[in-house]
Amino acid sequence: MRYVILKQEEIDTLEKFQKDSDNNTVRRRSQCLLLSHQKRTISDLSDLFSVTRRTIERWLDSWNEDGVNSLAIKPGRGVKLRLEGLEEVISIQLEKHNRNLKNVLTYLKKHHDITICKRTLQNFLKGAGL
Repeated sequence: MRYVILKQEEIDTLEKFQKDSDNNTVRRRSQCLLLSHQKRTISDLSDLFSVTRRTIERWLDSWNEDGVNSLAIKPGRGVKLRLEGLEEVISIQLEKHNRNLKNVLTYLKKHHDITICKRTLQNFLKGAGL
């Protein structure tokens, strides 16, 4: 059996996060920690939150290490942009090829060894404001 032992100010903070946070992940992790403090087992918590036992263990470990900072998801998750840093090159190619994306895709494949689809390039251009 493994539980988190919380101080009163930590309990107050977690209850506030559970009620008022806009972030669903913060609310769920706060609730999990509060239930763990109430001596709920990891198995019960994993069933309640529909995650694995290992996930609950990671939440508890990160709470012990980082405290309140462990509640939110860390930045840097998700797919990394392949075109990061190539904004200037792509804008030059767009002007050169009269905004023909097929030619830009061919250029990226040939000179930078980057294979992406047209839709990915469109999304990048939209996000970069090109």
